[in-house]
Amino acid sequence: MSVPNTISVPQYRVTAMFDSGTTDNNCWANRVFSHPEKKIRLATSFSGIGAIEQAFLRLGLNFEIVFAGDIDAKCKQSYFANYDITEEQWHSDIHSMDAKPYLGKVDIFVGGAPCQAFSVVGKRKGFEDTRGTLFREFARVVKECQPKVFIFENVKGLLNHDGGNTWEVMRRTFEDYCGYHIYYKVLNSKDFGIPQHRERIFCIGFKEHTKFEFPIPIPLEYRMYDFLEDTIASKYFLREKGIKFVTSSKNRKKCYTQINGDIALCQKRNQQFNWHGDFVFHPQAENEPVEEGWDEFVFDVHEVEEKYYLSDKVAKYVLTPGTKNFRTTIETDLDVARPLLQSMHKMHRAGVDNYVTHSGRIRKLTPRECLRLMGFKDSFKIVVSDTSMYQQAGNSIVVDVLIALLKQLDITQYGI
Repeated sequence: MSVPNTISVPQYRVTAMFDSGTTDNNCWANRVFSHPEKKIRLATSFSGIGAIEQAFLRLGLNFEIVFAGDIDAKCKQSYFANYDITEEQWHSDIHSMDAKPYLGKVDIFVGGAPCQAFSVVGKRKGFEDTRGTLFREFARVVKECQPKVFIFENVKGLLNHDGGNTWEVMRRTFEDYCGYHIYYKVLNSKDFGIPQHRERIFCIGFKEHTKFEFPIPIPLEYRMYDFLEDTIASKYFLREKGIKFVTSSKNRKKCYTQINGDIALCQKRNQQFNWHGDFVFHPQAENEPVEEGWDEFVFDVHEVEEKYYLSDKVAKYVLTPGTKNFRTTIETDLDVARPLLQSMHKMHRAGVDNYVTHSGRIRKLTPRECLRLMGFKDSFKIVVSDTSMYQQAGNSIVVDVLIALLKQLDITQYGI
């Protein structure tokens, strides 16, 4: 059967999500994997910077990369710097990739074909846009390598594009052409622990008929502010020499210093120069037990470089509601971030992009902060320019949503 091009269908419907607390034993956040000892064979296309790989790493699962690929050379640079992969496992152009040799060798296949053809931010040409037809290549790879499970992610606008006809073509392709049983739903990252309003459709396909329900939302415990780099300036942290001095037995016995004291010592005017007085210990992540969620993150704290602050001219522009043809509500310092855009390096107005104020000055988010808002740990190596990193973060899948899906799937049951 060939991949269908067009089909006339009625309007689709999306099932509404329901509320639940994390005390529910059926909640994905409280589940444990049934076979943590098994190895999961992972394959991806349109791999970007490896969101699903980050999910596996954060969950501490045993996995190996079967193949991955992306046409963007900068994405390849980031991917190779962060994951264990060889040139033989990488494909740059999905059009020329033959996935038949991987038949029976993939447990889960993940990808999200470029979304600009369907996004409300783009021109929404759908299948008329060459990026829209890349979906067919994704479907071809699914059919050729026959993974046990696949996850396809794309923008919410895909569902109502062309009155729902576009998504129906895709749905029928997965079911009739690929031969999979699928479930799909719009999920918002703010419902899974990340303070970013980012709605995406997730389509889960099963080779064998499987009963599946999407993970339920959990309460949002963090604000965008919790992910910023300038919460505490790095100049207030002691370096190695200062730590040795403050923690020496001599100073502790004479009560020159105390760490995490309940009652502050008497303040001295010169204490900041001779390392006397009160200190607070911020433990490192590797010295603490890791629990699911953002408690596993102890972000590296840095002073934000001057280049991320806006000049008066640029600040005036981004704080303007817009022109008569396009106007937005201007708001900065949001608790829940707006969707991160792959074009955020261009600094759109504050009704579209995210901006924060610090010490009375407005600035854009740093690439590291954008990665955090996508669920990437600070151990992720940034090896490309700021512009490329903004694009890569904005194009990625939110890691925490993938974590919820992997736990809901009990992905280890599909391992070997």
